[in-house]
Amino acid sequence: MLRAAAVVEKLGIPTVSIIGSGFLKQAEVIVKGLGVPLAMGVYPGAPMVDSEQELKRKVEEVLAPGLLEGLTGEAPRQTDSRPEPAPGQVVFSGTFDEVQEHYYRQLWTDGLPIVPPTRERVDAFLAFTDRKPEDVIRVVAQEGREASILSIAVNGVMAGCRPEYMPVLIAVIEAMCDPLYRVEDSGSTPGWEPVVIVSGPIVKELDFNHGQGMMRVGRQANSSIGRFVRMYLRNICGFRIPPGAGDKGSIAQSFLMAMAEDEDSAREIGWSTYAEDRGFAAGENVVTVRSVVAITSPIYSGGDRADQHVQQWAEVIGGSFTYWAHTGFKTGLWSPLIVAGPSIAAVIAREWNKDEVRRYLYDHIKVTAERATHYARMTSTPTFSLENLVKDGILPPAYAASSDPQRLLKVIIKPEMVEILVAGDPGRNQSRAYMSNHVQGPPTSRRVELPPDWQERLQRSAKRKAQ
Repeated sequence: MLRAAAVVEKLGIPTVSIIGSGFLKQAEVIVKGLGVPLAMGVYPGAPMVDSEQELKRKVEEVLAPGLLEGLTGEAPRQTDSRPEPAPGQVVFSGTFDEVQEHYYRQLWTDGLPIVPPTRERVDAFLAFTDRKPEDVIRVVAQEGREASILSIAVNGVMAGCRPEYMPVLIAVIEAMCDPLYRVEDSGSTPGWEPVVIVSGPIVKELDFNHGQGMMRVGRQANSSIGRFVRMYLRNICGFRIPPGAGDKGSIAQSFLMAMAEDEDSAREIGWSTYAEDRGFAAGENVVTVRSVVAITSPIYSGGDRADQHVQQWAEVIGGSFTYWAHTGFKTGLWSPLIVAGPSIAAVIAREWNKDEVRRYLYDHIKVTAERATHYARMTSTPTFSLENLVKDGILPPAYAASSDPQRLLKVIIKPEMVEILVAGDPGRNQSRAYMSNHVQGPPTSRRVELPPDWQERLQRSAKRKAQ
């Protein structure tokens, strides 16, 4: 809303935005990044939990006068802030413990000890790319900073990555900077978290874990790259929790380990790989970044028939994710990701390809119109209407084919929205599903661009470490 107001203000038209008092700190961060002074009328508290009488009182006594003042009063002044360090500037010198304390006070850490980003360490990361340090991918929300190659290297060092991860880190930020990904929504109240999925030969070259314990801390590539994403969102994009501001995740979640694809198992059973499903050729190194707003319980399934396993997926995913389906209905996008254990995927693949799996889930995961409408209105959409969504072309006609509130709606809008990744423990009958946050953080992929002499650089780095 504030970004739209800034566009209108630049056209010379005065605006005033309605802000809940709980969003004021985030609004201040956004306004600073936009560089446009914006008037705001404040609603005290959370309107969704106020009675109708209390809501009316607050509007009349607080919000309405604020809106009038915003439209007729003086333009708000932006508060001065300390200048930020220039790119490449040395910001602090001291002992290891002093560095930790300084960075923590400046809100430059995730609360855990960081690797000090010395010039030598940063240069080691830059040695694994041919991109110039000053190259800028995009100016990112919400504080208006440049997503530069140098900033990627600095935060990669701080997160505990190895220098050779640098091409992967660049691809991750390129994906997050894609306008379709909507990185500016990373601080929304559901508190969704990005997850990185890595595919291609680089999984083995950089020692990613795609097997047992793949989402547990312990393997440096998975852990540090997952941490890097959250570090970058804090330090460059400006999504911080109190005593900082910008991140409005109401409860939120911690960073996720980077996932890696078990391509050998996928090919062995005759399935396409996840990267191939995303439109890339076999053998290409690819990263995909996508939002995760919820995760199912572990899904255990047994039997030697495909339907026995996929039916279990449908039941557990339906029970876990139908509550949030209204967000997909409102936007026309909802992308569940299934991490299929290799032993389970092998059973399914004997009978069904991935498209047949998708079709089964599409046909069998359903919610009543009454429940979807109720959930939407409990969240933040009191005007939710399936009929209007169909009229606006967001949903197919079938979603308004009847006025019966108990009619069943398909939770998955299109079968092709379902994503399937083969990974996990090959010695157990377990899978898991991850739910995206509709148009916020949809699956977005980028090819990992390696320098022409990539192998030589790896060898030189290994020799230096051995000395």
